[in-house]
Amino acid sequence: MSSETDELEDSSAPLIEHLAELRTRLIHSAVAFVIGMVICFTVWNPIFNFLTEPLCRARDSMGDDCGLILIKLQEGFFVAVSISLLGGLCLSFPYISYQMWRFVAPGLYKNEKGAFLPFMIASPFMFLLGASFAYYVVTPLAFDFFLGFQQPGSLTGESGVDSEIASIAFQGSAQEYLNLTIKFIVAFGLCFQLPVLLTLMGKAGLVSAEGLGNMRKYAVVAILLLAAVVTPPDVITQIILFVVVYGLYEISIWLVRRVERKRDARLREEGYFDDEEEADDLDLPAAAAPRDPEDPKRDE
Repeated sequence: MSSETDELEDSSAPLIEHLAELRTRLIHSAVAFVIGMVICFTVWNPIFNFLTEPLCRARDSMGDDCGLILIKLQEGFFVAVSISLLGGLCLSFPYISYQMWRFVAPGLYKNEKGAFLPFMIASPFMFLLGASFAYYVVTPLAFDFFLGFQQPGSLTGESGVDSEIASIAFQGSAQEYLNLTIKFIVAFGLCFQLPVLLTLMGKAGLVSAEGLGNMRKYAVVAILLLAAVVTPPDVITQIILFVVVYGLYEISIWLVRRVERKRDARLREEGYFDDEEEADDLDLPAAAAPRDPEDPKRDE
Protein backbone atom coordinates (compact mmCIF):
# COMPACT_ATOMS: atom_id res chain seq x y z
CA MET A 1 0.00 0.00 0.00
CA SER A 2 2.81 2.38 0.86
CA SER A 3 4.63 1.64 -2.44
CA GLU A 4 1.51 2.57 -4.43
CA THR A 5 1.24 5.81 -2.44
CA ASP A 6 4.90 6.61 -3.13
CA GLU A 7 4.39 6.03 -6.87
CA LEU A 8 1.38 8.38 -6.90
CA GLU A 9 3.34 11.04 -5.07
CA ASP A 10 6.30 10.68 -7.47
CA SER A 11 4.02 10.98 -10.53
CA SER A 12 2.18 14.01 -9.14
CA ALA A 13 5.36 15.91 -8.26
CA PRO A 14 6.39 16.70 -11.88
CA LEU A 15 2.85 17.83 -12.68
CA ILE A 16 2.85 20.20 -9.71
CA GLU A 17 6.23 21.54 -10.79
CA HIS A 18 4.97 22.16 -14.34
CA LEU A 19 1.88 23.93 -13.05
CA ALA A 20 3.99 26.09 -10.76
CA GLU A 21 6.30 27.00 -13.64
CA LEU A 22 3.30 27.74 -15.87
CA ARG A 23 1.87 30.02 -13.20
CA THR A 24 5.20 31.86 -12.95
CA ARG A 25 5.40 32.31 -16.73
CA LEU A 26 1.81 33.59 -16.89
CA ILE A 27 2.44 36.07 -14.06
CA HIS A 28 5.55 37.40 -15.81
CA SER A 29 3.61 37.71 -19.09
CA ALA A 30 0.72 39.52 -17.39
CA VAL A 31 3.10 41.95 -15.66
CA ALA A 32 4.84 42.67 -18.98
CA PHE A 33 1.48 43.30 -20.64
CA VAL A 34 0.39 45.70 -17.89
CA ILE A 35 3.69 47.59 -18.09
CA GLY A 36 3.35 47.89 -21.87
CA MET A 37 -0.25 49.05 -21.51
CA VAL A 38 0.72 51.74 -18.99
CA ILE A 39 3.50 52.98 -21.27
CA CYS A 40 1.12 53.20 -24.23
CA PHE A 41 -1.52 54.93 -22.12
CA THR A 42 0.91 57.74 -21.32
CA VAL A 43 1.58 58.33 -25.05
CA TRP A 44 -1.78 57.41 -26.53
CA ASN A 45 -2.12 60.78 -28.31
CA PRO A 46 0.88 60.30 -30.65
CA ILE A 47 -0.25 56.71 -31.34
CA PHE A 48 -3.75 57.91 -32.18
CA ASN A 49 -2.32 60.61 -34.46
CA PHE A 50 -0.28 57.94 -36.23
CA LEU A 51 -3.35 55.73 -36.72
CA THR A 52 -5.40 58.65 -38.09
CA GLU A 53 -2.74 59.63 -40.64
CA PRO A 54 -4.38 57.68 -43.54
CA LEU A 55 -7.72 59.38 -42.84
CA CYS A 56 -6.11 62.82 -42.63
CA ARG A 57 -4.35 62.33 -45.95
CA ALA A 58 -7.60 61.22 -47.60
CA ARG A 59 -9.54 64.18 -46.22
CA ASP A 60 -6.77 66.62 -47.05
CA SER A 61 -6.85 65.50 -50.68
CA MET A 62 -10.55 66.42 -50.71
CA GLY A 63 -9.94 69.80 -49.11
CA ASP A 64 -11.50 68.86 -45.76
CA ASP A 65 -10.16 69.24 -42.27
CA CYS A 66 -9.09 66.12 -40.41
CA GLY A 67 -11.29 65.98 -37.34
CA LEU A 68 -13.11 63.31 -35.35
CA ILE A 69 -15.79 63.81 -32.73
CA LEU A 70 -16.66 62.21 -29.40
CA ILE A 71 -20.28 61.09 -29.43
CA LYS A 72 -20.30 59.94 -25.82
CA LEU A 73 -18.77 61.65 -22.81
CA GLN A 74 -16.59 58.66 -21.92
CA GLU A 75 -15.63 57.84 -25.51
CA GLY A 76 -12.27 59.62 -25.32
CA PHE A 77 -11.27 57.52 -22.33
CA PHE A 78 -12.21 54.29 -24.07
CA VAL A 79 -10.22 55.37 -27.14
CA ALA A 80 -7.16 55.75 -24.92
CA VAL A 81 -7.85 52.37 -23.29
CA SER A 82 -8.24 50.63 -26.67
CA ILE A 83 -4.95 52.08 -27.88
CA SER A 84 -3.29 51.06 -24.63
CA LEU A 85 -4.52 47.47 -24.92
CA LEU A 86 -3.34 47.09 -28.51
CA GLY A 87 -0.03 48.87 -27.89
CA GLY A 88 0.60 46.96 -24.67
CA LEU A 89 0.10 43.65 -26.47
CA CYS A 90 2.49 44.68 -29.24
CA LEU A 91 5.17 45.85 -26.81
CA SER A 92 4.94 42.81 -24.54
CA PHE A 93 4.55 40.19 -27.28
CA PRO A 94 8.30 39.47 -27.64
CA TYR A 95 8.63 38.90 -23.89
CA ILE A 96 5.44 36.81 -23.79
CA SER A 97 6.77 34.68 -26.66
CA TYR A 98 10.03 34.26 -24.77
CA GLN A 99 8.15 33.05 -21.69
CA MET A 100 6.17 30.59 -23.82
CA TRP A 101 9.38 29.32 -25.37
CA ARG A 102 11.05 28.87 -21.97
CA PHE A 103 8.08 26.81 -20.81
CA VAL A 104 7.86 24.59 -23.91
CA ALA A 105 11.55 24.23 -24.80
CA PRO A 106 12.58 21.80 -22.00
CA GLY A 107 10.09 19.22 -23.32
CA LEU A 108 11.41 19.33 -26.89
CA TYR A 109 14.25 17.43 -28.49
CA LYS A 110 17.13 19.33 -30.03
CA ASN A 111 15.87 18.84 -33.59
CA GLU A 112 12.36 19.89 -32.52
CA LYS A 113 13.74 23.08 -30.99
CA GLY A 114 15.56 23.85 -34.22
CA ALA A 115 12.35 23.29 -36.19
CA PHE A 116 9.99 25.25 -33.92
CA LEU A 117 12.14 28.30 -33.15
CA PRO A 118 12.16 29.72 -36.73
CA PHE A 119 8.37 29.74 -36.76
CA MET A 120 8.24 31.73 -33.53
CA ILE A 121 10.55 34.29 -35.13
CA ALA A 122 8.68 34.34 -38.46
CA SER A 123 5.23 34.73 -36.91
CA PRO A 124 5.63 38.28 -35.48
CA PHE A 125 7.55 39.33 -38.59
CA MET A 126 4.72 38.21 -40.89
CA PHE A 127 2.13 39.86 -38.63
CA LEU A 128 4.07 43.12 -38.79
CA LEU A 129 4.31 42.79 -42.56
CA GLY A 130 0.55 42.25 -42.84
CA ALA A 131 -0.21 45.14 -40.50
CA SER A 132 2.07 47.44 -42.50
CA PHE A 133 0.38 46.38 -45.73
CA ALA A 134 -3.02 47.16 -44.21
CA TYR A 135 -1.90 50.56 -42.88
CA TYR A 136 -0.02 51.83 -45.94
CA VAL A 137 -2.02 50.21 -48.77
CA VAL A 138 -5.49 49.03 -47.74
CA THR A 139 -6.69 51.75 -45.37
CA PRO A 140 -5.98 54.68 -47.76
CA LEU A 141 -7.96 52.92 -50.51
CA ALA A 142 -10.78 52.07 -48.10
CA PHE A 143 -11.05 55.59 -46.71
CA ASP A 144 -11.03 57.12 -50.19
CA PHE A 145 -13.91 54.82 -51.07
CA PHE A 146 -15.95 55.62 -47.95
CA LEU A 147 -15.36 59.38 -48.15
CA GLY A 148 -16.42 59.37 -51.79
CA PHE A 149 -20.06 59.24 -50.67
CA GLN A 150 -19.96 62.79 -49.29
CA GLN A 151 -21.72 65.53 -51.22
CA PRO A 152 -21.84 69.32 -50.76
CA GLY A 153 -24.99 71.23 -49.89
CA SER A 154 -25.27 72.85 -53.31
CA LEU A 155 -24.55 71.83 -56.88
CA THR A 156 -24.03 73.99 -59.96
CA GLY A 157 -26.31 72.93 -62.80
CA GLU A 158 -25.80 73.20 -66.54
CA SER A 159 -27.38 76.68 -66.56
CA GLY A 160 -24.85 77.90 -64.01
CA VAL A 161 -27.47 78.20 -61.23
CA ASP A 162 -26.71 76.65 -57.87
CA SER A 163 -29.33 74.23 -56.59
CA GLU A 164 -29.64 73.37 -52.92
CA ILE A 165 -29.48 69.66 -52.02
CA ALA A 166 -29.05 67.71 -48.84
CA SER A 167 -25.40 67.75 -47.84
CA ILE A 168 -23.62 64.60 -46.69
CA ALA A 169 -20.55 65.36 -44.61
CA PHE A 170 -18.32 63.02 -42.64
CA GLN A 171 -18.31 63.58 -38.90
CA GLY A 172 -16.61 60.47 -37.71
CA SER A 173 -16.62 59.05 -34.23
CA ALA A 174 -13.14 58.55 -32.82
CA GLN A 175 -14.08 55.17 -31.34
CA GLU A 176 -15.64 53.85 -34.56
CA TYR A 177 -12.70 54.99 -36.63
CA LEU A 178 -10.25 53.34 -34.24
CA ASN A 179 -12.23 50.08 -34.27
CA LEU A 180 -12.26 50.03 -38.07
CA THR A 181 -8.54 50.72 -38.34
CA ILE A 182 -7.67 48.05 -35.77
CA LYS A 183 -9.93 45.61 -37.63
CA PHE A 184 -7.97 46.16 -40.84
CA ILE A 185 -4.59 45.86 -39.12
CA VAL A 186 -5.43 42.72 -37.14
CA ALA A 187 -7.22 41.02 -40.05
CA PHE A 188 -4.34 41.49 -42.48
CA GLY A 189 -1.80 40.59 -39.82
CA LEU A 190 -3.61 37.28 -39.26
CA CYS A 191 -3.94 36.66 -43.02
CA PHE A 192 -0.18 36.97 -43.37
CA GLN A 193 0.22 34.14 -40.84
CA LEU A 194 -0.99 31.68 -43.49
CA PRO A 195 2.47 30.57 -44.72
CA VAL A 196 3.72 30.17 -41.16
CA LEU A 197 0.70 28.10 -40.12
CA LEU A 198 0.60 25.84 -43.17
CA THR A 199 4.36 25.28 -43.17
CA LEU A 200 4.27 24.32 -39.49
CA MET A 201 1.38 21.94 -40.18
CA GLY A 202 3.31 20.49 -43.11
CA LYS A 203 6.34 19.93 -40.90
CA ALA A 204 4.10 18.11 -38.43
CA GLY A 205 2.65 15.97 -41.21
CA LEU A 206 -0.87 17.35 -40.89
CA VAL A 207 -1.02 18.71 -44.45
CA SER A 208 0.81 17.93 -47.68
CA ALA A 209 1.73 19.98 -50.72
CA GLU A 210 -0.33 17.67 -52.93
CA GLY A 211 -3.37 18.05 -50.68
CA LEU A 212 -3.04 21.83 -50.60
CA GLY A 213 -2.72 21.85 -54.38
CA ASN A 214 -5.90 19.81 -54.75
CA MET A 215 -7.71 22.27 -52.47
CA ARG A 216 -6.94 25.28 -54.65
CA LYS A 217 -10.49 25.74 -55.93
CA TYR A 218 -11.87 25.68 -52.40
CA ALA A 219 -9.14 28.05 -51.25
CA VAL A 220 -10.11 30.52 -53.98
CA VAL A 221 -13.73 30.55 -52.77
CA ALA A 222 -12.65 30.92 -49.13
CA ILE A 223 -10.29 33.81 -49.96
CA LEU A 224 -13.00 35.57 -51.97
CA LEU A 225 -15.38 35.28 -49.02
CA LEU A 226 -12.65 36.58 -46.70
CA ALA A 227 -12.03 39.54 -48.98
CA ALA A 228 -15.75 40.34 -49.05
CA VAL A 229 -16.00 40.28 -45.24
CA VAL A 230 -12.77 42.00 -44.24
CA THR A 231 -12.54 44.73 -46.87
CA PRO A 232 -15.11 47.41 -47.71
CA PRO A 233 -17.39 46.93 -50.74
CA ASP A 234 -14.66 48.24 -53.00
CA VAL A 235 -13.68 46.00 -55.90
CA ILE A 236 -10.11 47.29 -56.06
CA THR A 237 -9.44 46.62 -52.37
CA GLN A 238 -11.01 43.18 -52.58
CA ILE A 239 -8.89 42.28 -55.60
CA ILE A 240 -5.74 43.43 -53.80
CA LEU A 241 -6.55 41.31 -50.76
CA PHE A 242 -7.42 38.29 -52.93
CA VAL A 243 -4.17 38.53 -54.91
CA VAL A 244 -2.07 38.91 -51.76
CA VAL A 245 -3.69 36.09 -49.76
CA TYR A 246 -3.79 33.71 -52.73
CA GLY A 247 -0.13 34.48 -53.36
CA LEU A 248 0.58 33.57 -49.73
CA TYR A 249 -1.32 30.32 -50.27
CA GLU A 250 0.86 29.42 -53.26
CA ILE A 251 3.97 30.33 -51.27
CA SER A 252 2.71 28.02 -48.51
CA ILE A 253 2.41 25.13 -50.99
CA TRP A 254 6.00 25.73 -52.14
CA LEU A 255 7.26 25.86 -48.54
CA VAL A 256 5.42 22.65 -47.58
CA ARG A 257 6.82 20.89 -50.67
CA ARG A 258 10.30 22.01 -49.67
CA VAL A 259 9.77 20.68 -46.15
CA GLU A 260 8.61 17.33 -47.55
CA ARG A 261 11.67 17.03 -49.79
CA LYS A 262 14.01 17.69 -46.88
CA ARG A 263 12.15 15.16 -44.74
CA ASP A 264 12.27 12.53 -47.50
CA ALA A 265 15.97 13.13 -48.02
CA ARG A 266 16.65 12.69 -44.33
CA LEU A 267 14.60 9.50 -44.15
CA ARG A 268 16.36 8.14 -47.23
CA GLU A 269 19.75 8.78 -45.63
CA GLU A 270 18.59 6.98 -42.49
CA GLY A 271 17.52 3.99 -44.58
CA TYR A 272 13.77 4.25 -44.17
CA PHE A 273 13.21 4.33 -47.97
CA ASP A 274 14.12 1.19 -49.92
CA ASP A 275 14.39 0.79 -53.67
CA GLU A 276 10.91 -0.63 -54.08
CA GLU A 277 9.31 2.34 -52.33
CA GLU A 278 11.35 4.73 -54.50
CA ALA A 279 10.12 2.95 -57.64
CA ASP A 280 6.53 3.33 -56.45
CA ASP A 281 7.08 7.04 -55.76
CA LEU A 282 8.50 7.54 -59.26
CA ASP A 283 5.76 5.38 -60.88
CA LEU A 284 8.37 3.11 -62.43
CA PRO A 285 7.54 -0.44 -63.54
CA ALA A 286 9.04 -3.22 -61.53
CA ALA A 287 11.55 -4.01 -64.29
CA ALA A 288 12.82 -0.45 -64.28
CA ALA A 289 13.52 -0.45 -60.58
CA PRO A 290 17.01 -1.45 -59.45
CA ARG A 291 17.10 -5.06 -58.27
CA ASP A 292 18.72 -6.62 -55.30
CA PRO A 293 21.74 -8.68 -56.47
CA GLU A 294 20.89 -11.33 -53.88
CA ASP A 295 17.34 -11.75 -55.18
CA PRO A 296 16.98 -15.40 -56.39
CA LYS A 297 14.50 -14.26 -59.08
CA ARG A 298 16.78 -11.65 -60.64
CA ASP A 299 17.49 -13.78 -63.72
CA GLU A 300 13.85 -14.66 -64.43
